[in-house]
Amino acid sequence: MTAPTLIFGWGNPSRGDDALGPLFVEHFAALAGRHPEWGEVECLTDFQLQVEHALDLQGRCRVLFVDTSLDTPAPCSLARIEAARDANFTTHAMSPQALLKVYADIDDGEPPPCWLLAIRGERFELGEPLTEAAQQSLQAALQLAADWLAG
Repeated sequence: MTAPTLIFGWGNPSRGDDALGPLFVEHFAALAGRHPEWGEVECLTDFQLQVEHALDLQGRCRVLFVDTSLDTPAPCSLARIEAARDANFTTHAMSPQALLKVYADIDDGEPPPCWLLAIRGERFELGEPLTEAAQQSLQAALQLAADWLAG
């Protein structure tokens, strides 16, 4: 049976603050286990979004995508997203909006309600550790997501 809520984070744990997506999912999975009132939650991670991930949206009631961003205000932002074809639509790495468009095309219907939680990151070099600012942003993002699930 498919969990109604999917939390999907992506990023490269070897590239400094790019690890925020997978770290978020790791921490959130432990947190969700202590909150049965949130209902069943499935947590997934990958290095990047790919067309195959459209299948992970099937049977969901809501989806929270989580990624690191240089462009979001610190510590994080949460926004509802819609399906849209974009410049990355045919590449191996995709935006969440393009993934929703793939879902709509293959399922011939609307994707489940989806949000993007963007966590502010600063450094992305190979071998860099997570910055102190990113660690603080991660904590804020976890709280924001907990409020999202509870509300």
